[in-house]
Amino acid sequence: MPIIRIATVFNIELEFEPAEIPRRMVAYMVDFTVLILYFLISKFILYRGNLVNEAELENMMGLDILVISTPMLLYSLFSEILLHGQSFGKRLLDIRVISLDGKEPTVGQYLIRWMFRAFEWPFFFGYILFTGSNLVSFIILTGFLGIGVIAAIAITPNNQRLGDLAANTVVVKTTSPYNVNDTLFVNIADENYKALFPEVLKLSDRDINTILRILQMYHQHRRLEICHRLANKIKAVLKIESDMDDISFLKRLILDYNFLANK
Repeated sequence: MPIIRIATVFNIELEFEPAEIPRRMVAYMVDFTVLILYFLISKFILYRGNLVNEAELENMMGLDILVISTPMLLYSLFSEILLHGQSFGKRLLDIRVISLDGKEPTVGQYLIRWMFRAFEWPFFFGYILFTGSNLVSFIILTGFLGIGVIAAIAITPNNQRLGDLAANTVVVKTTSPYNVNDTLFVNIADENYKALFPEVLKLSDRDINTILRILQMYHQHRRLEICHRLANKIKAVLKIESDMDDISFLKRLILDYNFLANK
C-alpha cells in the first residue's frame, strides 16, 4: 500500500495510508443502505403505505422531491461537512477525506467532490415514478456506473476518484476516530490559568489542527523527531524561547490558543 506524504505549512511531512478499494466499497454500501432505508421509510410515510396511481404521483411529485429526493441527493455533501470528512459509512470503516495539503477540506472542496458523484444520481432522480421493478433497475444502473469510479480509484497513485482529483482531496485510513482530546477546542477548568505564549494567536485554526495531527501521530507511533522539527519551526516563526520539552511545548501552545481565543 502506498504512503501519501503531505507537507504542512510548517514544512513537516505527515504520512497517511490511502483507503483501499474494498474498504471504500464497504463504506459506500453502508451509506447506500442508509439511503435506501430512508427512501423506503419516507415513501411509506408519505403515501401512508398505499399504492398510488400515476395521477396521484404527479400531484405529489413536488413534495416527493422536497422530502425524499433532495435530502438523499445532499446526504454525502452535508455528512462530510458536518462529520469532518466522514459519512456514516466512512466513520464505520475508519476512513476520512482530507485535503492534499494535510488540512481538513474546505466547503468548496467538499462541494466539488459531491458534484462528481454523478454515478449515484440515476437512483436519486429515477425513482419519482416508483415501482418495485424500477427501484431494482435504478440500483443496478447505479452499481454499473460505479464501475467507472472503481476503475479511477484503481489506476490513480493515491486511490483517488475523479471528484478527489478535481477537489485535490484523498480518502485515507484513520487508526482511530478523533475523540474530545483530539479536537481543536479544549476546556480549561483552571480559573487562574495564564498563557505562557501569547504569540500563539498569530497561528490560525488550521495551524493548530496541524499541531494536533502531529501530536496524535506521536501518541500512536512515537514519532518524536517530527514533534522536534515542528517545535523548532514554531519557535523560529513566532520568535519564542522555551526550555520545555517538545511535547509539553506543543500541548501548551494548544492550551494557550484555546485560552486566548476564547477570552
